[in-house]
Amino acid sequence: MEERKCLECGELLKGRSDKKFCSDQCRSSYYNQQFTTENNFIRQVNNILKKNWKILNELNPGDKTTTNKTRLVKRGFNLNYYTNTYTTRNGRIYYFCYNLGYSEIGENKLVLVRKEEYVD
Repeated sequence: MEERKCLECGELLKGRSDKKFCSDQCRSSYYNQQFTTENNFIRQVNNILKKNWKILNELNPGDKTTTNKTRLVKRGFNLNYYTNTYTTRNGRIYYFCYNLGYSEIGENKLVLVRKEEYVD
């Protein structure tokens, strides 16, 4: 019979032939390590999106307002992260972070909007 060892700590396994871990702690630790890189990337992106949403929400408490791009960036807004885009019939592109969006209306000038009927 082949000697089997825990995939996490290397301890000798006893019991079922398909057993991979010696304890629940080793199983959890093993899988947490396996997915750490992916989870960290997703966590970082989600944090950026949350921060972007918070900034848009603070600067646009109503339905629509204008601001400049510099003001957003100074607050830590990351223009590279958004959840979706919307293009109007006349070609204007709105970048949304969940239900809050923005569009360029001039050099360094943005219009901020709120889309309440976001979820279909």
